Amino acid sequence: MSMAGEAPLVKADARSWARRLVGYRQCDPRRSVWELLITAVPFALAWGVMLAALKLDQVWLYALLILPAAGLLVRLFMIQHDCGHGSFFGSRRGNDWTGRVIGVLTLTPYDHWRRSHAIHHASAGNLDQRGIGDIDTLTVREYLARSTWGRIRYRLYRHPLVMFGIGPIYVFLFESRLPVGSARKGWTPWISTMATNLGIAVVAGLLMWAFGIGPFLLVHLPIVILGAAAGVWLFYVQHQFEETHWADGENWEFHEAALHGSSHYDLPAILRWFSANIGMHHVHHLCSRIPYYRLPEVLRDHPELRDVGRLTLWQSFGCVRLTLWDDQQRRLISFREMRALYL
Repeated sequence: MSMAGEAPLVKADARSWARRLVGYRQCDPRRSVWELLITAVPFALAWGVMLAALKLDQVWLYALLILPAAGLLVRLFMIQHDCGHGSFFGSRRGNDWTGRVIGVLTLTPYDHWRRSHAIHHASAGNLDQRGIGDIDTLTVREYLARSTWGRIRYRLYRHPLVMFGIGPIYVFLFESRLPVGSARKGWTPWISTMATNLGIAVVAGLLMWAFGIGPFLLVHLPIVILGAAAGVWLFYVQHQFEETHWADGENWEFHEAALHGSSHYDLPAILRWFSANIGMHHVHHLCSRIPYYRLPEVLRDHPELRDVGRLTLWQSFGCVRLTLWDDQQRRLISFREMRALYL
């Protein structure tokens, strides 16, 4: 899978690019409120119309709205994501409480997630600091050193049905309900998770009481499952592309990894809207305090960044086969390529 070329200036100067992007970090509170309204209100309307369609046996309308509603849930998650970076509103309190409330809808404990996501940003592309907030990725050497059962487990984990089907359901519906393994991180993960669970229970309970358990599940579960799968897909292609950037601790450099280890997922306009420009991920990782609605400004003002790690929608489907980091070739390769090259 070939990627567009990169300007030498961009490739050589990742740290200076981070300094040049500081001026885009200022949020516009009115724009932020507007972005929240045009996402949350249509989501609520779509949810309500889907429910009414079921009651009136208008299955076609119910089915028609599942995808847009899931897309709006993804967009809500991206607003929560910006809140976690402190970029959506100017105040810490505004960001945090907006993120916490949205977390009830996205089934994501905001404070717990924010901490693990910050670790992801601080260590993305670092081979010595994998395992928190990212997709598990083995090097060719590590994979070959595993036992037969270890290789099978990794293959199962990286299988598309698990990665984009079973995985999202497990992560959002089950794993996020209990912060197992967070004992060393203090009480924050537990407070965040239990408070979110309580909020989910209250909202879900009220909706079930008002409309019935069956109608609630028929409306909400498809939205959550499709939204979760789309969210995992977006996160996957943002870092799991052929010419991504990984390095060991001694050779790893934050700005280089941010710019060249994150893709520019160049989506059609409608998908950019639903995904809140998160496809401009190389710019986001380089300067995570830029509000998502200002990311297009960066590419408009600095067109030389458009081709860095550029990945089209069609090209992105080829990323599914890329499963192992090849230290020698400095790129992600497939299991088939690994067998041809090293077995």
